Amino acid sequence: MGLPEARERAYDLLERTGLAAHAEKAAHELTLLQDKRLEVARALATQPRVLLLDEVMAGLRPAEAQEAVGLVQSVRGSGVSVLFIEHIMPVVRDLADRVVVMDQGQVLAEGTYREVTANPQVVAAYLGTEEGLHA
Repeated sequence: MGLPEARERAYDLLERTGLAAHAEKAAHELTLLQDKRLEVARALATQPRVLLLDEVMAGLRPAEAQEAVGLVQSVRGSGVSVLFIEHIMPVVRDLADRVVVMDQGQVLAEGTYREVTANPQVVAAYLGTEEGLHA
C-alpha cells in the first residue's frame, strides 16, 4: 500500500470513528472520549476480525459512554466481533449478547445480561442489591 492509499485509509477510519474533524490535531490535544475513539481507530487499522476492549468506558461521563456504545455497535455492525471487559452495567446491558462473570479467576455465571444479573451469586459478589442493576 502506497502513501496515498494509506492516507485515504487513515482518513476513512477517522471518519468511521467520529474523528475526521480532528484529523490535524495531535493526540495529546484530544478529549478523553476522542482519545478512546482514536484507540479504536488504531485497533481497526489492523483490520481485526475480533476487537478486544478493556474497560474502554472508564472515566467517561454517561453521555460520553453512550456515544462510545454507539461506536462499538457500529464496529459490530461492520462484522467485527467485540470482546470487552467492562464494569459499567448499563454499557454491558446495551452491548453484550453474552456475558461471562468471573470472580477470583473462576467463571461465576454466564448467559444473557438478564440471566447473569438475576443470578444470586453475581448479585452477592458484584451488584449488592437489585437497585444497583439499574443505576
